Amino acid sequence: MKAIRFHEYGDANVLRYEDVDLPVPASGQVRIRVAGTSFNGVDGNIRAGFMQGPMPLTLPHIPGLDVAGTVDELGEGVSGVKVGDAVVGFLPFVEDGASAEYVLASAGGLALAPTSIPLADAAAFPLVALTARQALFDHAGLKAGERVLINGAGGAVGGYAVQLAKAAGAHVIATASPRTAEQVKAQGADELIDHTATDVTAAVTEPVDVLLNLAPIDPETFTALAGRVRDGGVVVSTTVWMPAPSDADRGVRGVDLYVNNDREQLAELVERIDKGELSVDVARRVPLSELPAVHADAAAGSLHGKIVIVP
Repeated sequence: MKAIRFHEYGDANVLRYEDVDLPVPASGQVRIRVAGTSFNGVDGNIRAGFMQGPMPLTLPHIPGLDVAGTVDELGEGVSGVKVGDAVVGFLPFVEDGASAEYVLASAGGLALAPTSIPLADAAAFPLVALTARQALFDHAGLKAGERVLINGAGGAVGGYAVQLAKAAGAHVIATASPRTAEQVKAQGADELIDHTATDVTAAVTEPVDVLLNLAPIDPETFTALAGRVRDGGVVVSTTVWMPAPSDADRGVRGVDLYVNNDREQLAELVERIDKGELSVDVARRVPLSELPAVHADAAAGSLHGKIVIVP
């Protein structure tokens, strides 16, 4: 089969489009014929070698954390899924990913794919939507009527965070650039702050219950922004290299989010998509052989929107 692999850490040039042996599912695994995977920002950090501590890899490695495709073969002891099922999943960070024609996955971590969107496009949501869901509800405990500030709402995780928070009945304050402002507003933001023209901390004039940070931020700005969280509130951050500030005197919790695969949560998100309650936005579909160019664009800061990679 064809796959993208890197044999050493480095820039996008280490990614090779090459022939790889067809994988054989072990007990509890299924083999998926990949319809699509996606590019996530963490893919570039993993390839560059920045995540070797928390995510030790065996090289060569196939990237691609999201998968949407069709079950092609079952390993021993697999139940609850059958050959021909269209599925979606979020693959383990340290195992070979879905930037290939076929990939192995634990049957217990997969959900049936949404039927209301193209199967390849379903690869756009598992990692980012799970991140948003777990940040808002598992860690922050967001409730109806609460105020949430989503810093970095214009990104892929931010889009799902805005939609999920609004659907939960929260008052959503979102930061975005002029390029993404209309999209964020359409996703349900009640208030919009243009972070390119406004000091975000100064623009938040009333306390918020939850601060969700999804964007690179310097420590001083992050601490100041956390100061807008009410006593007893929560700060959740996905930028693990910049720890979420806490304030014990005010009872403000800081949470550094590491997303987990969860089949039940995936199935819940699929149901929302098929009911039209959650939109999946795909900016471009790119052939697998062109994945190195996607990595290069991301490193140059010229990658916009969610990119689906199609074998």
